[in-house]
Amino acid sequence: MSSITTELNRSATRTIDSNQKPARRAVLMGCPVDLITSAELLKELAELIDTQSGPKVIQFINGNKIAQVRHDRDMERIMWKSDYALVDGQPLLPMGRLLGVRIPERVDGIGLMGKMLKLADERRYSVYLLGAKQSVLDTCVEKIKRNYPNLRIAGSRNGYFSEKETAGVVAQIRESKADMLFLGMGSPMKERFADRYAAELGVTVIQGVGGSFDVMADLVKRAPVWIQRIGMEWLFRVVQEPRRMFWRYTTTNATCLSVFGRALVLRLAGKR
Repeated sequence: MSSITTELNRSATRTIDSNQKPARRAVLMGCPVDLITSAELLKELAELIDTQSGPKVIQFINGNKIAQVRHDRDMERIMWKSDYALVDGQPLLPMGRLLGVRIPERVDGIGLMGKMLKLADERRYSVYLLGAKQSVLDTCVEKIKRNYPNLRIAGSRNGYFSEKETAGVVAQIRESKADMLFLGMGSPMKERFADRYAAELGVTVIQGVGGSFDVMADLVKRAPVWIQRIGMEWLFRVVQEPRRMFWRYTTTNATCLSVFGRALVLRLAGKR
């Protein structure tokens, strides 16, 4: 048996975390995916916050993450350890169907952040924002205060701090007693931060939101809905930030397509 076949078979038969509902967590190209809608997720998160049943870490799966997991065993561990692994890449929905994994809905980072802010506004939860430049962060805080007046901004901190300062940042978040923490950091920094410090942060829900703070501050435009629906949001980002995004998407998309192609061949061969 080839190494590729062995690896894919090992991923497909991975033991599901006992904290997850077996019927909900599936395997897609070596990554965990939770088959849950955003409405179901928000209901669960509200119950968790109301009962202070945390911490719960939300991670996202897209083409970039599938590529990372292939080459980074620690990232693979982080993804499988997460409490929620949500599909944030529109192309993964049709890919999943072809591989026998029916993902009910794309739950993207910035979209979920908006829904969580609305939930916090309705239920008077508190939020903490960590990441981005100070000017961007200040703009986000002001917009949140204006658009969601009933939630409480427990605190905020820009994303520029050294390893020596990390313990102090974690302590600040813990002392804020926030219900939700949004990490406006790049990958893999946000995933590693959430994984390493979840138990020390004192918050119920931790979500990495990547460049969402820049979008909220109107520094980066999000793709129109029709572009999102056809799975080309990545290309829209490349056009806006070619130097930063071109090589990333070129390499990770190629890796993801390669993994998908091999998994599809194995699936079709198994049906014969």
